[in-house]
Amino acid sequence: MRLLEKIINKHWPYLVGGIILAVLNVALFLVSGKPWKITTGFLYWGMGILKAIGFDYSNWYYFNVYGNNLSEGQTFFNNEYTILNLAVIFGALIAALLASEFKWKKIKNRRQLLFGLIGGLLMGYGSRLSFGCNIGSYFSAIPSFSLHGWVYGLFMFIGAWIGCKLLFKFLL
Repeated sequence: MRLLEKIINKHWPYLVGGIILAVLNVALFLVSGKPWKITTGFLYWGMGILKAIGFDYSNWYYFNVYGNNLSEGQTFFNNEYTILNLAVIFGALIAALLASEFKWKKIKNRRQLLFGLIGGLLMGYGSRLSFGCNIGSYFSAIPSFSLHGWVYGLFMFIGAWIGCKLLFKFLL
């Protein structure tokens, strides 16, 4: 019981987390033949919702140039990315509940809410421009020897530095 308690309640070293993520990324690639792409799943969910309410995306530049990369018989909601995203969401919830770290937090002020919404929109838009978030554009790209992963990494760190400066100047 003590080992289980240690695994659930103690922080893991970054090296352990990195190794687990790397092994899972390789396993995913071996099983599905596709790299891990979190924001692609969210793109598919959004397109599935738009399709359900009647939007025609067939003439959109993104899908004309890149297609939707769904395998035969898959839909925007029935694909490996949906399974992965749901696993990440529910896995994080279960981990937070087991570690007694789950909390509902009250929004402190409207300024914080506004910055959070703007930041979320910018991150979502940026992740699609770069064909993925830090998982698809960085974590899956660098092991594939893709130059764009290194460029993404450089600008991710620059953006994080600027974001920290803005956070301290306007919110803290």
